[in-house]
Amino acid sequence: MGSKKRGSNTIEEADIVEEKELSLGNEDASPKPSKKKLKKEKKRKETETETHENEDQNGVNGPSSPSITHKTSVNSMERKKKRKLLDKERHHSSPGKMGLELETNENNSIARSGSGGGFLPEFHIGVFKDLAAADASVREAAAKALVTELMDIQNVYDMLEDKQVVECTLNLEAEKDDGLNNCAPSLRYAVRRLIRGVSSSREYARQGFALGLSVLVGTVSSIKVEYLLKLIVNLLEVSSSMKGQEARDCLLGRLFAYGALARSGRLTEEWIADRNTPYIKEFTSCLISLSAKKRYLQEPAVSVILEMVEKLPIEALSNHVLEAPGVQEWFEGATEVGNPDALLLAFKIQEKIGADAKSFSKLLPSPYNQSRVFSADRLSAISNCLKESTFSLPRLHSVWPVLVNILLPDSVVQDVNFASGPSTTKKHKRGRKGSSLEDIEKNLKCFFDVIIEGSLLTSSHDRKKLAFDVMLLLLPKLPASCVHVVLSHKVVQCLMDVLATKDSWLYKVAENFLKELSEWVQHDDARRVAVIVALQKNSNGKFDCITRSKTVKDLMSELKSGCDLFIENLMTMFLEEGHSSEEPSDQSQTTDDNSEMGSIEDMDSVGNMGSPDFLRTWVVESLPSVLKHSKLDPEARFHEQKKILNFLSVQGLFSSAIGTEVTSFELQDKLRWPRTAISSALCAVCIEHIQLLLADAQKGEQLQLLFPDAQKGEKLHAVACGLEANDLGSYFMRFLSILCSIPSVSLSRALSTDDDEAFKKLQAELSKLQSMQSQLSREGRNPDLSMDVSKMHAMRYLLIQLLLQILVRPGEFSEAASELIMCCKKAFGPSDLLESSGEDELEGDSTPELMDVLVDTLLSLVPQSSAPMRYAIEQVFKCFCKDVTDDGLLRMLRVIKKDLKPARHQDTDSQDEGDGDDDLLAIEEAEESDVAETGETGETDEQTDDSEAVAGFETVNTELREDSDDESDEGMDDDAMFRMDTYLAQIFRERKNQAGGETAHSQLVLFKLRVLSLLEIYLHENPGKPQVLKVFSHLAQAFIHPHTTEGSEQLAQRIWGILQKKIFKAKDYPRGEAVQLSLLEALLEKNLKLAAKPFKRKKSASNPSKRKQSASWNRYKMISSLARSSTFWILKIIDARNFSSSELQRMYDIFEAALIAYFDSKKSQMKSDFLKEIFKRRPWIGHHFFGFLLEKCGSAKSQFRQVEALDLVREILKSFISSSADDESGQNASKMMLKSHLPKICHLIKQLLTNMPEKQSRRVDVRKFCTKIFQILKAHNLSASFLKALEPEGHAVCESQLRVTFLAMKQQER
Repeated sequence: MGSKKRGSNTIEEADIVEEKELSLGNEDASPKPSKKKLKKEKKRKETETETHENEDQNGVNGPSSPSITHKTSVNSMERKKKRKLLDKERHHSSPGKMGLELETNENNSIARSGSGGGFLPEFHIGVFKDLAAADASVREAAAKALVTELMDIQNVYDMLEDKQVVECTLNLEAEKDDGLNNCAPSLRYAVRRLIRGVSSSREYARQGFALGLSVLVGTVSSIKVEYLLKLIVNLLEVSSSMKGQEARDCLLGRLFAYGALARSGRLTEEWIADRNTPYIKEFTSCLISLSAKKRYLQEPAVSVILEMVEKLPIEALSNHVLEAPGVQEWFEGATEVGNPDALLLAFKIQEKIGADAKSFSKLLPSPYNQSRVFSADRLSAISNCLKESTFSLPRLHSVWPVLVNILLPDSVVQDVNFASGPSTTKKHKRGRKGSSLEDIEKNLKCFFDVIIEGSLLTSSHDRKKLAFDVMLLLLPKLPASCVHVVLSHKVVQCLMDVLATKDSWLYKVAENFLKELSEWVQHDDARRVAVIVALQKNSNGKFDCITRSKTVKDLMSELKSGCDLFIENLMTMFLEEGHSSEEPSDQSQTTDDNSEMGSIEDMDSVGNMGSPDFLRTWVVESLPSVLKHSKLDPEARFHEQKKILNFLSVQGLFSSAIGTEVTSFELQDKLRWPRTAISSALCAVCIEHIQLLLADAQKGEQLQLLFPDAQKGEKLHAVACGLEANDLGSYFMRFLSILCSIPSVSLSRALSTDDDEAFKKLQAELSKLQSMQSQLSREGRNPDLSMDVSKMHAMRYLLIQLLLQILVRPGEFSEAASELIMCCKKAFGPSDLLESSGEDELEGDSTPELMDVLVDTLLSLVPQSSAPMRYAIEQVFKCFCKDVTDDGLLRMLRVIKKDLKPARHQDTDSQDEGDGDDDLLAIEEAEESDVAETGETGETDEQTDDSEAVAGFETVNTELREDSDDESDEGMDDDAMFRMDTYLAQIFRERKNQAGGETAHSQLVLFKLRVLSLLEIYLHENPGKPQVLKVFSHLAQAFIHPHTTEGSEQLAQRIWGILQKKIFKAKDYPRGEAVQLSLLEALLEKNLKLAAKPFKRKKSASNPSKRKQSASWNRYKMISSLARSSTFWILKIIDARNFSSSELQRMYDIFEAALIAYFDSKKSQMKSDFLKEIFKRRPWIGHHFFGFLLEKCGSAKSQFRQVEALDLVREILKSFISSSADDESGQNASKMMLKSHLPKICHLIKQLLTNMPEKQSRRVDVRKFCTKIFQILKAHNLSASFLKALEPEGHAVCESQLRVTFLAMKQQER
């Protein structure tokens, strides 16, 4: 900031003081400097001083108030004349007449002497610089040093006899009628400089100089208050010529000076000395007058008055402060102009005097009490004052903390919180201090209705921000039971409106409010529950949805010990009527309380928020999830599960004919319903969450049924007893039967005859199963019963889920229920606890296999079931899967292979297959060409067709089937397909309608995914069964067939994952005599062909898209990988059987055909690494083909294949060496093997070296191979035999190509 010139009315003392300070520090011995030099020096020093003070310190006068000043101030022209006369007299006077000699003090100190020969103590004016330091401790030390020095100087000055001599000798400033005549010159100088210093805009000057002034005035009694008030006005006068910053500095300087005086305590001392002192009134009036000059001075001026009020007695407040000129008018006009500072002062003075005052009649009630302060009328009267407090934003005005303390007294709130505890929100009676939670809640409600909602939220953004700030101020003292008052409907709606728009100015304000709210509930579950309930109740359960946040979700996830409280609140919220008048937010204000239907319709765009079903749906969805993150012991968890189950069952399953409340004496509980019946859709939601709750309980109980091997009997008995006590399924059926027996309670949905019959049969069967399971648990401790108990437990939960599903989707599950009941009777056998009805008698041989019926029933339930029911189905299948028949397994596998392609299209494919279309990977047969060594990389825009591979796997599947005619469905028409499976029939009907084609496809994919889950369970439980081969062949065929996984990457990935994890990498694999070698050979042949298939593109697809090309290439790689993994797995099974060489001849032929194609056909894309891995894992295969490979290496058509084959030979030779390294017999066998193939080895080396490859890298490979052969022959002592068998042409070519190595071998043999 640039320096500013002082106006013509600037006080002369500033110039004189500056001149004196600088001349004392810089003046030479010359006693009479010229006037011109003095002026020049004065001007230079003045500029330096102003620059040092950040060029902002301006000592200016302001017009004195008529109530303070008693004589007219001298105008500026007269002051200039007087100053010139004083300067002239001072500079022309003789130094000898002064009687004292001015000496230069390098330490900026001034020495004073008296006429009695003594000197005044030193006064270091450098202390003023420290008063403006940034460090508060430095400022305090400087103030203390200042006062100490001035006290010493004043004490010495008071003891001087002739004070006039000192006054005339060292008068630091021009003589003035400032009332400080009894003060030493240094003290007078310090007072005036401190007053001017508080107007400095330097960073810490005001604080430091105000501190020094406060301490000095409070310590030195010689400074009179009367004259101090005059000095503040005179020295800091604001003239009309002053600009903005200059005037602002003077006004703030006055404020700080008055603050220093108030803090010094001198006004209290004046009142104690003279109770009729006029200075308190004058001081108060000055501050009131100052506050009226600028808005920003209003609140700090009142703070200064409050500083004085705190120190004054009550009598002084009534007789002086309130009687000061202008105060009464100031209070009376506060409500009209909106003066929050007048309200603040009124509250503070009222709090101290404790009696009614006429001055506050328009602000505070008379007689005064807390309840009347927060009455609607009184709050409406002061609402304008509170609205105008936004001027202090972003800082919260001081009136709000005072108002909050009155609204929520600390003592009462502590009593309420102590009485409430963390786990209840019930209201309490009046406390010892005459206040109660009811009074607090009532006052808070009125405050929010009138001030927050009625005045602030309906106004500008600034006032909305103020409303959120006030609510944050309330939070630390807010009882949990009053949260619903703070988070009212209008507040939550405003919050949602702001958070729904991220570019809103208030967005960060609302975000911070939620953050603080979350921290406030961090360690108090009662608060957490109250906040969740308030947010959701006032947003109809859509707070997170509308605000696009996870506020409610996160609050619920951190709920710890308040589960019971939360559940009770949720149930109460469900039973209460919805918000009858959905008031719109402040962005669409309306005052029509009867227009609720209109407001609901307006909310259709955000999901029908006005409907109470949305809130109730959220309640139902939240009830089971409450226990998800809770850390409850099993007993407490089971208690909460029962409470939730009871509530959901009553609301979702039953209705009352006699009102909203029914008492059950058997349950010793009251059953309650909402006043208005809930919708059928909401009933269905309740039932679905009952299913979820039972599924969670089943998962926990299922863990108890897994027994360790040790001490099985004792643990079985203990678990069975505990299971009977904490079995939620058993409890639910008992609860259901009790409610069904109450005459005034009936099912909320009327059932058809078939459904009603199935419902009752399921109830009866569940009762029988429960009795049987309990009896088995009590009969003994036989560990063999664990499987039966697990089966019964799983079947019971499936029947319970099916019973509930009948109520959700009537007319669809009655037949499945009858079949499951029949399966239960057959699975668990006749018992004295089970009474078989005539219609359920099993008819001997004509009855199908139990597992076939069970599998069919489960497959019919899987596609239409909910997630809890699917879990129950999977658990039943897991218990029974060891007994699944081949027919049942094939039925599941056929579902995976189904597609929506018409039957005639399949016939066409069959004809294409017959025509010889062996394209496997959506690629057409490429023309035979000897140019390229590998297949051309490309892809097609047409539909892929893996017909040959599919045909191959179908051939294997035919061999796996016992009756190929019955099992095959290749030429099946749609009607036959419909009879095969009801759900598949429904899907195909939708496909025939064309319009539902996409839906039918997605349904079929979903059905396949669910059946794959059952197959995964089967493979996990039966890894060593021969049926695993069936599963493998069908899954491989489904994966390869393009129509099976068409349009569903998820389905393809799922099949791939099952093949890899549950088959190829399983710890066990099919074993035993039941594994037929012919099946393994057929699978091996097809996988070898699959591994050799090239990747080509159709000729019609000249410009395939990059995306399709990439997808096709990825599919090719996955199918090739599948073929390789399948080959390794099949060979592992063959190796484990230890077949004889004659039995393996067919397998050798298959491998030989693959190797011939590898060497002779360029279309074969079989990788040498794949063959090497086979020889490495199964060395006996490599040994068998060693001679064949030696021949093929020499006669291969392609040099590339020839060099690759050398690696295969090298891998076989490694196996020879490794097998002979341990024992002598193995070494002899290896030697005999090499010796028998020695002529072929000689011929191969001759051929390789005679026809060396053109590429340098391949020639290097050939030399390395030959060198390796020589080393192996040498290790087996066959070098001489090799040289003897090698023809002369071979010797010549070896010497030519392998000169050093071959000659060294010949030299050793000589």
